[in-house]
Amino acid sequence: MFSEIIAGTMRWGIWGANHSPKQVQELIQVCLDENITTFDHADIYGGHTTEELFGKAWKEMNMDREKVQFISKCGIVMNSDKKPTPLKFYNYNSNYILNCVDESLQNLKTDYLDILLLHRPSPLMNPEEIANTFQILKDNGKVKNFGVSNFSVSQFELLNQYFPLITNQIEISVNEISAFDNGILDLLMMKNIRPTAWSVMGNYFSESSIQNSRIKKVILNLCDKYAAEENQMLLAFILKHPSKIIPVIGTSKSESIIKLKKALLIDLELEDWFKILEAINGKEVN
Repeated sequence: MFSEIIAGTMRWGIWGANHSPKQVQELIQVCLDENITTFDHADIYGGHTTEELFGKAWKEMNMDREKVQFISKCGIVMNSDKKPTPLKFYNYNSNYILNCVDESLQNLKTDYLDILLLHRPSPLMNPEEIANTFQILKDNGKVKNFGVSNFSVSQFELLNQYFPLITNQIEISVNEISAFDNGILDLLMMKNIRPTAWSVMGNYFSESSIQNSRIKKVILNLCDKYAAEENQMLLAFILKHPSKIIPVIGTSKSESIIKLKKALLIDLELEDWFKILEAINGKEVN
């Protein structure tokens, strides 16, 4: 269903690199050349503009839709120039989900989504209504599979009882390892469901902190040992987990896509993985 690394598009548009359609085409081609065939979207990216940017680029490439997978997310109502609203909130009413999917299909220039994710859990989610809506989308051929993003163990279990989910896209990085202990990865492993992970670089490159200084010292030593770069080692740390995490890489640079793909070839030795964990926590394991 997924490629082993997923291309995250959030920063391809005005929330990041502000690429032109031609530049997006170049990124898509680099991904495909690296066998990265899954592209991660959300309706709100770029203030509701990035899906349309991607769709325009994709349509002009005249490529086989069956060889790629499109993920999109919905549920966050957020103010933008394209869709003004005075309040940010979550909406999982049936009509809202159905309309979001139709808009994503139109913007992405496709007849179907391979996966639809609920972007964030809402206290007012009605699992039965959501499941019925999923079934409508599946029966109409608009969405092939369904999942969630940022859901807790109980939230995932609740919805999964009503409709089978194929992933939970959660935040995992050297700066955010709560998924290793809060039970969500354990649950997914028990159900033979592969997690996907966002923000996989964490704030390692963007923030100066005592924690990052500790991690960097260990990572640089391991870079020499494995003949790798820092971003590759950060990804290798996540990939070591037995839940078979599929990382969503958020880069908008072709060279970074190529480099990060090589992280799949790094098999961290057990002691090296725990060296990184020790640096993350600032202490040895109990």
